[in-house]
Amino acid sequence: MANNYKTIHWFLLAHLLLQLSNIYARVPAIIVFGDSSVDSGNNNQISTILKSNFEPYGRDFISGQPTGRFSNGRIPTDFISEAFGIKPTIPAYLDPTYDIKDFASGVCFASAGTGYDNATSDVLSVIPLWKEMEYYKEYQKDLRGYLGEEKANEVLCEALYLMSIGTNDFLENYYVLPRRWSEFSIEEYQHFLAGIAGNFIRELYNLGARKICIGGVPPMGCLPLERTTNILSGSECIEEYNNVAKDFNEKLKGLIANLNKELAGIRLVFSNPYDILLEIIQNPESFGFEDTAKACCGTGLFEMSYLCDQINPFTCSDANKYIFWDSFHPTEKTNGIVADNVMKSSLAEFLW
Repeated sequence: MANNYKTIHWFLLAHLLLQLSNIYARVPAIIVFGDSSVDSGNNNQISTILKSNFEPYGRDFISGQPTGRFSNGRIPTDFISEAFGIKPTIPAYLDPTYDIKDFASGVCFASAGTGYDNATSDVLSVIPLWKEMEYYKEYQKDLRGYLGEEKANEVLCEALYLMSIGTNDFLENYYVLPRRWSEFSIEEYQHFLAGIAGNFIRELYNLGARKICIGGVPPMGCLPLERTTNILSGSECIEEYNNVAKDFNEKLKGLIANLNKELAGIRLVFSNPYDILLEIIQNPESFGFEDTAKACCGTGLFEMSYLCDQINPFTCSDANKYIFWDSFHPTEKTNGIVADNVMKSSLAEFLW
């Protein structure tokens, strides 16, 4: 009888492991496009002032070293990759310490400071979205050389494609420089950006992608940098910017609904960082945070990139108490909460 129980036990365990392997096999790789919210180090390799490959960035990363991620540790896409059972971090495509063996299970093409609009990437001389696509095409070619045509095509089809982009188009471009606001009303500009997003997704689809998640924009009026400029209103969130973020997210949802009808076999979903981040900001104690208006790095009011460096005497000692690491980007703790929320909502369908 005991032997029978052992046999049943091992049969059930083997069955469970098989089920788990099937779940993970359904997403063999994570492929990332976007801006600083998901850039794992591509800007390290280009001529731009927008970098974060120096301390104190990365001080709580796995290696304790700066990587080019705009945080004290990991970013949301790292957590998502780990949640799918793939690997704990996603390497940057331009990082010379990695090659196609590393990229076969996940790769990041994102560039801090970029946007849907090419004019946005010009502001700080970063990688435009169209160039991220060109790098992806290079990657496809290399992957086929490494895995063979059939296996590579399977990986490219079953991979999960994550996009996180759009905030810079408004805060770095439209509301700062005259070119776009003289051409477009804010409503027209949102339609313009959504059109670019749609064309990008169609091109990804034509190249074989089928599982795609588009991230919306956060409550950008609540970023510490924006609250700092809102002194006359007591450094509260700028509601105009938050309303634009909500409106743009609705347009992305409409685009996704249309593309799911237009493109046969596509599984296109929307991830919404707006609601979870606003909930954290409005109820910080519920998530274990103490400071909502200021960031950890420096004074927490305006520092980012080179203004957030290791000689700044004001940087906090415990980033886990803060929602934001610098004046524009969340801490690793916040990134983990956002990623967990996305996994339980938008990406849950890809687990089964």
